[in-house]
Amino acid sequence: MNETTWRIYGIRHAINANRTRGQNYILDPDPGAPLVLDFYCWVLVSDDRAIMVDTGMDPQVAARHGHTPLLSPVAALAALGLEAAQIDTVLLTHAHYDHLGYLDAFPNAQFYMQAEEMAYITGPFMARPWFRRAYETAEILKLVSLLHAGRLHLHGRERQVADGVSLHWVGGHTAGQEIVRVRTARGWVVLASDALHYYEEYERGIPFAIVYSSADMIAGHDVIRALADSDDHVLPGHDPRLALIYPQAESAGSEHVLRLDAEPAARG
Repeated sequence: MNETTWRIYGIRHAINANRTRGQNYILDPDPGAPLVLDFYCWVLVSDDRAIMVDTGMDPQVAARHGHTPLLSPVAALAALGLEAAQIDTVLLTHAHYDHLGYLDAFPNAQFYMQAEEMAYITGPFMARPWFRRAYETAEILKLVSLLHAGRLHLHGRERQVADGVSLHWVGGHTAGQEIVRVRTARGWVVLASDALHYYEEYERGIPFAIVYSSADMIAGHDVIRALADSDDHVLPGHDPRLALIYPQAESAGSEHVLRLDAEPAARG
């Protein structure tokens, strides 16, 4: 039996060029220094199937938070020859607003998310502004509607969703943060999403500033290392370095769509 391999396309859907290190790292020694934040969602493509990982950010929500939209996920899919309405599976790594912006664009999809994330976003922690600041009430209500419609599947800490694609809980950034392990032609790649915003967290063993549990966040680095074939098989969720070390997807005709299963250049 042939093992399925997947191509990974990273869709850089927004950017915030005005972020500082102090906004991204706790007790950073140079808090005023700039540190650009890129925003990604992803699509996994095999010979006969496509799976969406997260759905980007609503432009109005982006504007309210000071982010600049670059390319809608729907337009990026079209550039790759895919239609959002034909996607049958969407994986939600967590429920922050920059990952749920286009839920309605996938009317025929089944959605998958950690049960712990749903318990978190509908539980007592949301009474505290610190914990709810990266969530949108309207998007949480959409998730509840999808759950009641039988289209949102809340799973345990590990879930295989296709041959060569599995989901793994790490927590840390949120209570239900998960990562995606993907078999590619060059080996096992871990799509870390916001378990790693930047390579720097992984390299220095430090947490990102938006965090539910810093202990789980740091412990998650070890899980990522165990699941990826090497550090060059790890993809953080927001690092501008991705666009410097991975090639553009030529078929998409956009600088904002990258081939993340390709061999990277040196991270530097």
